[in-house]
Order: sequence, then structure tokens, then C-alpha cells
Amino acid sequence: MLGRTPTEFEWQAIQMRTSSVDREFVYAITTTKIFCKPSCPSCKPDVEHVRIYKNSDLAMESGYYPCKRCKPGGIKLSNQDWTNQMNAYMDQYYQEHITLRVLADEFHSSPYHLQRVYKSVKGYTPTEYLQKVRIQRAVELLKHTYLSVEEIGHQVGLHNTSYFITLFKKLVGTTPKQYKKTLES
Repeated sequence: MLGRTPTEFEWQAIQMRTSSVDREFVYAITTTKIFCKPSCPSCKPDVEHVRIYKNSDLAMESGYYPCKRCKPGGIKLSNQDWTNQMNAYMDQYYQEHITLRVLADEFHSSPYHLQRVYKSVKGYTPTEYLQKVRIQRAVELLKHTYLSVEEIGHQVGLHNTSYFITLFKKLVGTTPKQYKKTLES
């Protein structure tokens, strides 16, 4: 079952964090695949990313996971699932400006708690993962396009060309330009 867009009443309840309607519906956020109670104290979502479900079971059947902050339906998301969701989010939105604060807001946590849990589960930080994703995408662009190093940096969300080259060399062992030359020979 696909969720539906919120009615004006439901949207107001979410915006006002109205606890009296917590048993009437849950709302899911399409960008993070998390669902919450209307009274959830997390950052308020954009209405175009919100889907309404009658209950937690229906939201879960549709592929959403319970919020770690408000625990809709009394369900607790495992740390492994939570960090996997973060990785999926970074895989999809790697081109955007993603900071620890952005992740914390999207995944209903504080930056400190998110970083600590993420590192304990994955063994590396969210920033390290995002850097790897961006450099992997850069390698693909170097292999399959004729974009300049600067253009590739912008394409993967690294707008400071010097930083992009330094990070690329750190993770790949060579500069993007040198890497491209090895592909041509």
C-alpha cells in the first residue's frame, strides 16, 4: 500500500507536533525512508516528501523504518538498519551538501549521537563513507566521460577543486589527472 499525501488537518498536526493524534496515523518521509508519530520532535519535513499511513504496520509494509527518536508503534530500529539507511541516503544524495548536522536532522538524532553510533556499527565515520562514495563516482566519471577534473569535482559534490584532488590522491593513490592518463595508455 502506498501512502497518501497529508490532508490539511494531518499536515497541521505534524507541524504543531500534536500528540493527541498519535494513534490516528503515522507519517513517512520518502527521502529517508523513516516514519514518525505526528508528535515527533525531529526536524519538520517538507510536505512533498511526506506520506500518511493509518498505522506503523502499513508504513513498514511499504518499506519504511521506525524513527529512533519517537519510536512509533513502540518499534525500535536496530543500529545496523539505521546506519544502512544513512548509507543509502548518502549513496543517493552524495552530490548535495551533506554534513553531520544534515544527517542528524534527516535521521532524527543529534550529530554527536549519530557519529558515535555510526562509527561503532560501521567502523568508520559518515564523512569517510561519503568521501568514498564521491571518489568512487569520480572514478566512474573519469572512466566514462571527458569532463575536466573541476567539472567532475562539482558533479560529485566536491566544489573545491584543490580539496577534490587531494582527497582523490589520498583515497586512490594518484591525482585525477594522472588516473585519467593511465586509462588512456
